[in-house]
Amino acid sequence: MRKKIVAGNWKMNKTYDEGLELAREVNEYLRYKEGAEGVTVILGTPFIHLAKVAHNITEANLSVAAQDCSAEKGGAYTGEISAAMIASTGAKHVIIGHSERRAYHGETNALLAGKVNRALENDLGIIFCAGEVLAEREAGNHFEVVERQLAEGVFHVTAAGFSRVVIAYEPVWAIGTGKTATPDQAQEMHAFIRSVVAKQYGDVAAADTTILYGGSCSPANAGELFSRPDVDGGLIGGASLKAADFFEIIKARAKR
Repeated sequence: MRKKIVAGNWKMNKTYDEGLELAREVNEYLRYKEGAEGVTVILGTPFIHLAKVAHNITEANLSVAAQDCSAEKGGAYTGEISAAMIASTGAKHVIIGHSERRAYHGETNALLAGKVNRALENDLGIIFCAGEVLAEREAGNHFEVVERQLAEGVFHVTAAGFSRVVIAYEPVWAIGTGKTATPDQAQEMHAFIRSVVAKQYGDVAAADTTILYGGSCSPANAGELFSRPDVDGGLIGGASLKAADFFEIIKARAKR
């Protein structure tokens, strides 16, 4: 069923103790504060935090995601972390295909399809990222690029498997570039993504698919972004590293 989700992606930030403190603050906010009603909150932590954070959280609407997983089941892959290892920590989700993984580690759609398979085999929910770079947006190829990423990376799974997938749209051209994706541009792409999901899995599945916005969402623009009918929440980067900012985004999602 389509959910309101605010997911934080801490990226390569926070020492062990700093991460535990941030997770504690989020957990305490959800326990004692008002304003998060109906919102599912996910913390995408570095691998070092997964087990302890998953063990420490107490709130039913809070869970933990890894930021990546291997496409391999296990074996001689030094430095890699398998989906089975992630699941064993108590984490419930994994982020797959983030734009930084695609750009800095050369991850292809075919590789991501393997990661999707491993995640589903281990009963992990998936936040699957898709989005275009500036050159693709300026060339008018942004819809084609995003559809291909979805088709080749995740649409090979069954309808039952896809029901465990949340899509995060990342306008890469609007992240740290000084350019801004407007709420209307976000809505346009989210509606397009829902239409291609409908072509693949049907209208009911498309209506149930949660689509997050992952393009520099902040307390200042969250309310307007979340007011758009196909923007179901956010995958939050920098603002998730400050508890107060993250709380404001959660509250903005709860109000819509």
